Amino acid sequence: MAARARHSARGQHFLRSSALAAELVRAAGIRRGDLVLDLGAGTGVLTRALARAGARVIAVELDPVLAADLRSRFEHVVEDDIRRMRLPREPFRVVANLPFCDGTAILRRLLDPRVPLASADVIVEWDLAKKRTAVWPSTQLSVAWGAWFELTLVRRVPRCCFAPPPTVDAAVLRAVRRAEPFVALEPSRDYRRFLERGFRDGLRAILSPRQLKRAATELGFARDARPRDLDAAQWASLYAVRRSR
Repeated sequence: MAARARHSARGQHFLRSSALAAELVRAAGIRRGDLVLDLGAGTGVLTRALARAGARVIAVELDPVLAADLRSRFEHVVEDDIRRMRLPREPFRVVANLPFCDGTAILRRLLDPRVPLASADVIVEWDLAKKRTAVWPSTQLSVAWGAWFELTLVRRVPRCCFAPPPTVDAAVLRAVRRAEPFVALEPSRDYRRFLERGFRDGLRAILSPRQLKRAATELGFARDARPRDLDAAQWASLYAVRRSR
């Protein structure tokens, strides 16, 4: 009970149903032999479902009591902070019920295009999933992630599915690496700086009037559009225009 109380304070709420965990693993398309991280493994409900699916699962858990229990049942357990741990160098997938308070910070790490993440199906707060998967209004962060990953809101997970139950509902957010990214890996940092300036200062700060007029016509947005009115593909196209001048 003490371990559960500590994790609830950190924003972690444990899945109650092994059947639901198995369904989430099935829906994620996990195949035998896949390297999969269960981040914030907690009581191991998802870890067990991943192992039964034949995945090479690594359970990551910060709480020493929970980590010790996981070690007694599973072969590969890492006791570490998932916001700072060393991630695999080979392609890997993630299926996890993330601590609610750390959802965005963990996604920032995973969705760095230099990280060899193939896909992630993660349980996060409903509002976080809705905000980051919305076509409109866009956000600087979702546009940046969208250049390399396709983000979708897969399903709602009601608060009654957790113990202890959170005060809000949750969702499964799916991120799948694009076979053809909108922006190449090499200029990824420059692209993030481009987005930062564009969202801060507006489209007129990053394109000339002539470029903006042409881009608006070709890409389908108003010349007086705000940064949030453009989606990830449109922002990537604007970056290509800027680089070509």
